[in-house]
Amino acid sequence: MEKIYDIAIIGAGPGGIATSIESKVLGIDNTILFEKTSEHSATIRKFYKDGKRVDKDYKGQVVDLKGSIDFCDGDKEGSLALFDSLLEKYQIMPKYNTDIEKVVKKDGVFEISSTNNEIFHAKFVVISIGKMGQPNKPDYKIPPTLLKKVTYNVNGITEGEKVLVVGGGNSAVEYATALAEMTDTTLNYRRKEFNRINEINAKNLEESMQKNLKTKLGVNIEKLEDVDSKAMVYYDDGTSESFDKIVYAIGGAVPLDFLKKCGLELDENGLPITKDFESSVENMFVVGDILSKNGASIAIALNQGYEAALKIKSKI
Repeated sequence: MEKIYDIAIIGAGPGGIATSIESKVLGIDNTILFEKTSEHSATIRKFYKDGKRVDKDYKGQVVDLKGSIDFCDGDKEGSLALFDSLLEKYQIMPKYNTDIEKVVKKDGVFEISSTNNEIFHAKFVVISIGKMGQPNKPDYKIPPTLLKKVTYNVNGITEGEKVLVVGGGNSAVEYATALAEMTDTTLNYRRKEFNRINEINAKNLEESMQKNLKTKLGVNIEKLEDVDSKAMVYYDDGTSESFDKIVYAIGGAVPLDFLKKCGLELDENGLPITKDFESSVENMFVVGDILSKNGASIAIALNQGYEAALKIKSKI
């Protein structure tokens, strides 16, 4: 007889890991945790620079942790090590390299289809996929010949390259200040003031601007062109400049196609409509930054995973 899991969790980031752990603590062992990449916490690995400070109370959102995970202030590496140890402690082995394409409810049981043509079944589903897996892209065209010059994180930047960072949030500022320490870096933001960054990044930005970081503030980029194998950037103030690389840090987009395939109702912002983290589809839950307009909080995702597991326990 084909196995039917009690809970299938899609996404092995903080919210998914928390749901898996809290379910096990509550005595629900028949679960499966899917992750489309080869490692857990892909967003943290890909979009957090090495040594990035990680605050429990992100952007001042004070969080009283409710579950079994003792998460506290630290850095990127410490957070990843914590999740490594928790997965080992609770003997949770995510099913890596498994990208879930759609979830369909049939006769009260969810049929979960992967892009590898595998089919899984579960009584409950928890969606915990992040927005940054689908980073926002600019609304102007990027010439195909420049695609290798454009990136959405800093992993591929090398010393000696002339780099433009585009964005006005914490990630953009962190990328720019870190890169300015190693190479010629300019930060472009369409506004003149940074209103969305935390105090630490604001202080680091001010120091970096005084030291080595160049800025292009209060202007938008109108278009890009490939000029002599470099990215020529044209601004709406009539100026232009060429760069070896452009890093876009302009937020993430909700993966609407996947949510629609799952049959979820969405609000005017394209975010899933939930009540106690249960979606419009009975027994399908949503946790993590995919529920937020204002950016991810690891601690909030951990609490949401706990609440979802608790609600599922009450329904089993």
